[in-house]
Amino acid sequence: MTTTCESTDFLFPMLADVYYPSVSQSQYGQVSKSWMLDRSIAGNFSPIGAKLKEEIAPNVNITQDRLLIARVRSDIRISDLEDGKALTNVVITNIRDRNGVPIYTETAGPRAGKSTLFEVATQEPQISPFGSVDFFKLILRRSENQGVDI
Repeated sequence: MTTTCESTDFLFPMLADVYYPSVSQSQYGQVSKSWMLDRSIAGNFSPIGAKLKEEIAPNVNITQDRLLIARVRSDIRISDLEDGKALTNVVITNIRDRNGVPIYTETAGPRAGKSTLFEVATQEPQISPFGSVDFFKLILRRSENQGVDI
């Protein structure tokens, strides 16, 4: 399978990788997902600002709350092979700048030293005054399960 990579420009200066799962089921009914790279997309990814909000919540289960807002050219629900996918079956990772340097990386845990995995919380098309889709706005959240093998 060949993957495509969109070109960057001043509106979409970053690249990120989009993964979709191949879902299988064991003889006992246990579902497993094997994630495969579909393509690299051009976009603009930045943190959702919140004044005086802690990134790590000190509770019984220490959780890291990281949300990103993004602008991308293409509909991530449609794979490179033109198959429709559910937003719950899309993972975005390896967000990197124009020089190819990863921006969001894990420093501890099963993905220490690797790019952070993000799930898609929202995707909305942004319509131009002429009635066509200009870009898609995404809200991404850091995946609770950073142990996924990608």
